[in-house]
Amino acid sequence: MYIGKQPVVGNFQVCDSISVVNGQAAYTMQVGGSDVEPESPNHMLVSLNGILQAPTSSFTVSGSTLTFASNLATNDSIDFVMLLGNVLDIGTPSDDSVGAAQIKNDLISGTTALTSAPADTDEFLVSDAGTLKRLDYSLIKAGNTPAFEAYLSADSSALSNDTATKIEFNTEIYDSDGTYDNSTNYRFTPAVAGKYFVYGRIEFYDSNVDGSDETSVLIYKNGSQASIFNTMAQIRSNGHTIMTYHETLDLDDDDYVEIYGKVKNSDGSRVVNGNGATVKSSTFGAFKIG
Repeated sequence: MYIGKQPVVGNFQVCDSISVVNGQAAYTMQVGGSDVEPESPNHMLVSLNGILQAPTSSFTVSGSTLTFASNLATNDSIDFVMLLGNVLDIGTPSDDSVGAAQIKNDLISGTTALTSAPADTDEFLVSDAGTLKRLDYSLIKAGNTPAFEAYLSADSSALSNDTATKIEFNTEIYDSDGTYDNSTNYRFTPAVAGKYFVYGRIEFYDSNVDGSDETSVLIYKNGSQASIFNTMAQIRSNGHTIMTYHETLDLDDDDYVEIYGKVKNSDGSRVVNGNGATVKSSTFGAFKIG
């Protein structure tokens, strides 16, 4: 709020031509035929006879009246009078008049590039029903994490007949958030609640396979069976059966998932193959999907 005249903000104006009157010091300033009032003598440029005049000492202003320190003569010439407005306050910039160079780096300018993936706490601006709000990247990032995949680096110990046995996938291919235990419990604990896709492949070896033998893969959640995949073993000369499995599970942050294998065969040895990093015969993986 202003008491009295409101400042003219950053508005450069050239006054109409002023004719000198012999023996007169005071003149009315107009722009387009209308009286104008500068902020002060310090907000003006006045040229008399080709010489810029010093504000206050060479001229003063009162309202729209410009008064020179002494009377002017007929041969004097007021070259121009320019009003600068309030030069300490730019007011509202004109459309498309502000560039990146005028914006501080700690403001949103787009001139500084992000050279790596955003951190979860990096923030974006969104309009929520017309209100500008900050939004953490963690809420909108598209990555399917936590995620992991592991494999069995060597053949398992012999499986007991028709007994579900946990498979100890002991070598990680990747583990985005360190949520798979590949050394103690051989389980996936997501640490983030959500819907997860669980998948893998298991290669069983049965030394004396026949048409009545059956192999199974079991997905356990929190120590209890959640899914089972069965197949009658294909009779092969080398006794190998490969099974794939996949399931979608709703998991809390502290739920855990394990994979079990079972072979029903009373007259042969039963193992899960793990042929190492080159040929990953048996694998276990999961990733977040929602």
